[in-house]
Amino acid sequence: MTQRTPLWRTVLDDLLQRLESGEFDSRFPTDRELMETYGVSRHTVREAVRELQTSGKISRHPGRGSRVETTLYEQPLGTVYSLYESIEEAGMNQDSIVLALEMRHDQLAAAVLELPADADLFYLERIRLADGEPIAHDRTWLPGTITKSLLGIDFGHTALYSELKEHCHISPEGGRERIKPALPDPVHAGYLELAAGEPVLEIERRTTARGAPLEWRITSVRGDRYSFLAEWRASDTLVVPRLVAG
Repeated sequence: MTQRTPLWRTVLDDLLQRLESGEFDSRFPTDRELMETYGVSRHTVREAVRELQTSGKISRHPGRGSRVETTLYEQPLGTVYSLYESIEEAGMNQDSIVLALEMRHDQLAAAVLELPADADLFYLERIRLADGEPIAHDRTWLPGTITKSLLGIDFGHTALYSELKEHCHISPEGGRERIKPALPDPVHAGYLELAAGEPVLEIERRTTARGAPLEWRITSVRGDRYSFLAEWRASDTLVVPRLVAG
């Protein structure tokens, strides 16, 4: 006796084909619309949609419905990279909404940069856009003594590292990043058009140049549009995880 294919599976297979064709790139249907299209119950629709969620094809957002998930690009680890250049090289336009561009005092940032507490610091805060869609909220501190010439730069469509090299004759020579999941506060979630409770990947970057700290940067990126890639070989040295203060 031939086993009958579950109705939700039939709906799922058709939805997968429509997803592959790009039919839902701009908008994924509501449960009611799917019920009317396929002539099935809400339970059947939800079973099919649940499978799409589990496989990472779509995500559900309370009050905003479902959204097709598309990885924006993959960022290799282990090197100093420019978010601007990474997005542009992926074939998209990277623009920024500049929220702050100024000299300011910040005791914590000064300590990270190994400067006196009252040192002038260059501060740049941006919302980074990929083809007009918010992908990251970026806050950067640099020593003010070497970066005053950057205050007149329009950072709406350029890379900080390019401007540093051109106007300040300095570039990062090394550094480290720590990446961890985080829940943004309502203001920062709003910058990235995230619903309450949606997490981000928080990237803390510290770079050095000429034997001294150059940059402290905290970037919150949308985890649904951003991924990291680490490559390894069997001959690589084993790195043992270590505990760090939260």
